[in-house]
Amino acid sequence: MRAFIAIDLDEALKKSLADFVEELRPLARNVRWVGRPGMHLTLKFLGEMAEADVCGISSALEEIGRRQRPFPLVLQGTGAFPPGRRIPRVFWVGVAPVPALISLQEEIENEMGKRDFERENRPYHPHLTLGRVKSPEPLDPLILEWQRHKERLFGEMNVQRFILFRSVLRPSGAEYTILKEMDFG
Repeated sequence: MRAFIAIDLDEALKKSLADFVEELRPLARNVRWVGRPGMHLTLKFLGEMAEADVCGISSALEEIGRRQRPFPLVLQGTGAFPPGRRIPRVFWVGVAPVPALISLQEEIENEMGKRDFERENRPYHPHLTLGRVKSPEPLDPLILEWQRHKERLFGEMNVQRFILFRSVLRPSGAEYTILKEMDFG
């Protein structure tokens, strides 16, 4: 099964982002926008794993969760990957890199590394993907509008848990199922 670890957004943040996507949708037909179920902050992509490993991974993640305290998650600004390209591949909303978030991600990365999941080579850059470019058609109107929001505050929430998700890829997009929620403290 395909799995990842993430922070699910509260409904108010999902609504704020969904409203933003609806403003942008008419500006580019060649972008696949993320729907509300896909609006989460990925902490670690695990990729393929055996169903038999869920219990052990969940136990390790629960231990990490017990050591955490709630922290604010602030969504602000927009950007694109790769940066500076005329036609980007991904449009994202920024996440303030508060120390508690970075520490949580590092703990998860280290623990999953011990379990033979490939470590990420790049530093963690917290962001929420909102759109993926499907074809290299011109995106000038969308890029201009996207850049106008590079400082916009989309909202914030108090993080009190993280989740181990299963992801199933379908022609209509990914479907997510919660395998285990890890509450803080």
